[in-house]
Amino acid sequence: MDDSTLPNTPDALARPGRWQGVAGDWASDQRAFRTASWGKVMMWIFLLSDTFIFSCFLLSYMTVRMSTTEPWPNPSEVFALRIGGQEIPLILIAIMTFVLISSSGTMAMAVNYAYRRDRVRTVILMLLTAAFGATFVGMQAFEWTKLITEGVRPWGNPWGAFQFGSSFFMITGFHGTHVTIGVIFLILIARKVWRGDFDQGRKGFFTSRSGRYEIVEITGLYWHFVDLVWVFIFALFYLW
Repeated sequence: MDDSTLPNTPDALARPGRWQGVAGDWASDQRAFRTASWGKVMMWIFLLSDTFIFSCFLLSYMTVRMSTTEPWPNPSEVFALRIGGQEIPLILIAIMTFVLISSSGTMAMAVNYAYRRDRVRTVILMLLTAAFGATFVGMQAFEWTKLITEGVRPWGNPWGAFQFGSSFFMITGFHGTHVTIGVIFLILIARKVWRGDFDQGRKGFFTSRSGRYEIVEITGLYWHFVDLVWVFIFALFYLW
């Protein structure tokens, strides 16, 4: 039987492409994200899931603080530093916030120069961003050490509600881990940019096709997210 004898019905015409149609439906993301690379889409999905986690932490913190019957410690007193014989409230937190927000500016400039293929300035700005991040983590470690020395623990603290310690260490520790991971990735990508991996298309982790510096932008997306989360932590934990 040749093709001319096959029934020319809609069902008969649709049958050969049935599985291709199903595969096309499941692959609709190829059309929805046609202008975005796979790596960038995956980073946005990761950031969205991370947003849910941080939101749960902050909502839990607000719920605990509003429902506890014991007095909540005053952040201006707990996070004060003695400088020149005077207690200055939130001075360390203000410096940490300034450092981390400044790193967003250097990261944005690094992405700009990366797409211009200016390797030297890209590397300098990425390493400067990593230095800002490392400084932030170092100041956070000092803050932890100070509070632990003063008696703050996950199960209690000398200033009131015992949930303060657990909330503080959980939220700031989780964020600090994100900053540390970001610093490591910044150094790794900066090294690849300096070696010219993205110009030569050298094979390896996080190296895309020749001439593509998109991984710098993807790293920047992660870093800007970390900075944005800190703004909410700063507002809800230290200023409230």
